[in-house]
Amino acid sequence: MQHQLGLRSVAVRAAYLVYGGGSYGLFLATILYAIGFVGNFWGALGLTGPAFRSMDVGSSEPVTHALVIDSALLLVFALQHSGMARPAFKRRLQRYVPEALERSTYVLLASLCLDLLFWQWRPLGTTGLWTLPEGPFALASVGVSLLGWLLVFSATFMIDHFELFGLRQTWSAFRSRACPEQPFATPGLYRAVRHPIYLGFIIAFWATPVMTVGHALFATLTTFYILSAIQWEEHDLVARFGDQYREYRRRVRMLI
Repeated sequence: MQHQLGLRSVAVRAAYLVYGGGSYGLFLATILYAIGFVGNFWGALGLTGPAFRSMDVGSSEPVTHALVIDSALLLVFALQHSGMARPAFKRRLQRYVPEALERSTYVLLASLCLDLLFWQWRPLGTTGLWTLPEGPFALASVGVSLLGWLLVFSATFMIDHFELFGLRQTWSAFRSRACPEQPFATPGLYRAVRHPIYLGFIIAFWATPVMTVGHALFATLTTFYILSAIQWEEHDLVARFGDQYREYRRRVRMLI
């Protein structure tokens, strides 16, 4: 009997590990796809077909129809991304999902919401609000966008990349160990700005040689969401770390 219980425990813990790894794998595939989607890079890489969708490439729709669909897709992501991050929601979720899987579940659903956005996004035409001529300025804008994505990735490793995406929690559960709560820390770029990950996204979304109406809609709504999400996130951080975070917020700028 004890042997069977032990085997069941090992199987459950292994399932946690697989679930966490699978969620993380989907996240990596999604974020890499996002770079091609936002930057319209697939054609430049010689990748075509329905699997390689871009923000400005796809079937045409009436403008009003496309605006409603695209805005709704962004709203779905915003509600999931911020709603599930709130402490009250986490406590409710943990009634049904083991604590060790809570973060991986968040990562999994966030990735699926983005995948839905990529799949159902409706281009709003190729008319440019601005179009840089081919040459050094256009290449520079692409380089700045890629630097924004690099900032996103590097900033996650400056804190705890593996905890942020749920791997540390599932690995600790697999080893039957408690996952220690991370102390407040401000390494690397976090000494200069409070939210380098969000800053990287804003740079990546706005730096483009051709700013179409659809791209402008995406960049504007996501920037508005980021500025709103920061307020909710910092409210939770003050509640968690108290005066330590208040002092950090007083000393260090938010984004720029």
